[in-house]
Amino acid sequence: MKNRIFMKTALTAAVSVALANSASAIAQETPEEMEQIEVVKQRQPYRGDVPLKSLPQNIDVVSAELLKDVGVNDFQNALDFASGVARQNSFGGLWDSFAIRGFAGDENLPSGYVVNGFSAGRGFSGRRDTSNVQAIEVLKGPGSALYGRSEPGGTINIITKKPQFTEEGYIQATAGTYSLYRLEGDYTNAINDDLAFRVNGAYEDAGSFRNTVESNKLAFTPSLTYQITDDTSLTYELEVLDQEAPFDRGIVVVDYQFGTVPIDTFYGEPNDGPMSIEALGHQLTLQHGLNSDWSVMVGLSYRESSFEGYSSEVELSGGRQLLYTDGETVSRQRRYRDYDAEDLSGRIELSGTVETGDIVHHILIGADAYDYQLDQIQQRWRTAWGAGDTTYSVSLINPEYGQAQPETGALWDRREDQSTVGLYVQDQIDITDSLKVLAGFRFDDYSRDFYNYLADSESSQSQTATSPRIGLVYEPSNLYTLYLSYSEGFRPNSGTDADGEAFDPEESKSYEAGVKFANSDESLTGTVAIFRAEKSNVLSADPVNSGYSAALGEAESQGIEVDLNAVIADDTTVTVAYAYVDAETSNDIVNFDWGVNIPAGSRLINIPEHKLNVTAMHFMDIAGKESKVGASVTYVGDRLGETIDPDYILPSYTTVRLFGSVNLSDNVVINADIDNLFDKEYYASSYSALWTMPGTPRTAKISVKYAF
Repeated sequence: MKNRIFMKTALTAAVSVALANSASAIAQETPEEMEQIEVVKQRQPYRGDVPLKSLPQNIDVVSAELLKDVGVNDFQNALDFASGVARQNSFGGLWDSFAIRGFAGDENLPSGYVVNGFSAGRGFSGRRDTSNVQAIEVLKGPGSALYGRSEPGGTINIITKKPQFTEEGYIQATAGTYSLYRLEGDYTNAINDDLAFRVNGAYEDAGSFRNTVESNKLAFTPSLTYQITDDTSLTYELEVLDQEAPFDRGIVVVDYQFGTVPIDTFYGEPNDGPMSIEALGHQLTLQHGLNSDWSVMVGLSYRESSFEGYSSEVELSGGRQLLYTDGETVSRQRRYRDYDAEDLSGRIELSGTVETGDIVHHILIGADAYDYQLDQIQQRWRTAWGAGDTTYSVSLINPEYGQAQPETGALWDRREDQSTVGLYVQDQIDITDSLKVLAGFRFDDYSRDFYNYLADSESSQSQTATSPRIGLVYEPSNLYTLYLSYSEGFRPNSGTDADGEAFDPEESKSYEAGVKFANSDESLTGTVAIFRAEKSNVLSADPVNSGYSAALGEAESQGIEVDLNAVIADDTTVTVAYAYVDAETSNDIVNFDWGVNIPAGSRLINIPEHKLNVTAMHFMDIAGKESKVGASVTYVGDRLGETIDPDYILPSYTTVRLFGSVNLSDNVVINADIDNLFDKEYYASSYSALWTMPGTPRTAKISVKYAF
């Protein structure tokens, strides 16, 4: 199978190169897009030549410079600095999961995101490292009109570091609390006048505040750029990930009493060993400048990932859980998972401008396609319903490890094949220098084949979807921009109903209005946006046919986002990211996993109404050495912690991070940070009261960096 996919990748690449002729890497800084944080600006897929300030949507940018300053090394924690993004169930701490504006997608899969415009969220690629991240763009509102299937909350695009033709690099060693050791490096240079390379990555070995939980991770991301001509370039990027960590569902919260169980309590089984996650990704991008107004971009991506290992998890079923009987004994189940995914995608995109009289058209025309295959084998052992069996159970407060491990039996053996071909067109029309109108749509032809090997059955479905988008932008001066937008989106539902018919896809509508502003010297910039999103055809229990699902659920989200960047007195910066999100169900539905009625107006899980991050940084000299110090405060409001229990609420919390650095010389920098300064006990996310993940207590780390 892997050889077949690699051959397909190579063949498709050769055909695409011939079709594209060649392509041009355009890496340029646009003054209209400049913010006080450092962000590398370059033409990105699905955007064309329209600057961020002129797009009718709110876009957050989290830069590599900010992440370096505050000491954040992973993608999940980086999203805390963006407004409207909330943590979700992390699947035992082994994937990145988030909701944007209240919508998270399928909670049984990692959250979708893209890397340089290519999907990287499908499959099981572990926790993403930030060692090769140049910037993280949080594109609010549904991206279906351009990217394809999407949640109405937004899309996240990770921009990676690219090879440079001048030498630069660094190596950094870090040590921290809970036996954290990390080595990170980055080096780029020219091989000759036409060819440049970049090699970066990190190796991390870490303990944890959780008993017996240890992890290690290797991220390696080399890349090459071949400048074929002044207008044509080819960039290849490789991504290798190898990660090992135990499957950790968190702690048990009994009778809504937080603090009863110590947050370091681990209910898994160390003898299960770690889950093993491996991912290998390839991206090939050709860009060609046809002339001063038009360019073409052709790209290919192939990604394979695997997720394998045993886990011991707290039993959720009431009839099998002894904790509900004696209040002291925690029943566990044991599982084995072997998941493999392959994801091949490609696109071709033409962008440019056309002038018709005094009117300027910024046109984007493209086509893309992907072929995705997911194989899932899962085995399980659990106690019999109502038997009162203490086999493989542990104490609530003092679990003892090393019990005989029961043999698991077959639960799933299935394969899902997805393929999609999409076409998209967008035109942002400059009617005057101040007034701009955006109109676009996308057409998708989607098919899916599902094989259940245990039941010896298979099913197929095919769907088409059209996703329109329209926006209005008014820029009366360089100091502020007003905008309105409306867009529709979709996300296919997997499976069939009681009649064997494919479900209609989830459909969404999104409305947004906002203002982007700056003062004359851009020492203050920001965005204020209000939004509303509606989603229908969410899967729920079929009220007529027991044991089947139906696309009957509806949900909605509305709120406001405020993002500010300020420079104070030339030596102090402050960023503010705040969101109020009111996300709830719109109709009475039944949770099809548990058969529990969920009335209209119920909150969506893990979504805080209020979330705020304020980060301040001050530049100064210490004994003649360039230095900076800063603080970051994050507030997260209370959240629903269990879909089927509206009374289980995770409490609000506030954490404080202190950070700073000193340039000992032109080449040597020392960085240090303390996270959760006041050692606040909090709970980051939850799936159930029996699967609640506590937040990390106070930690500290120090890094020494040699740059050249």
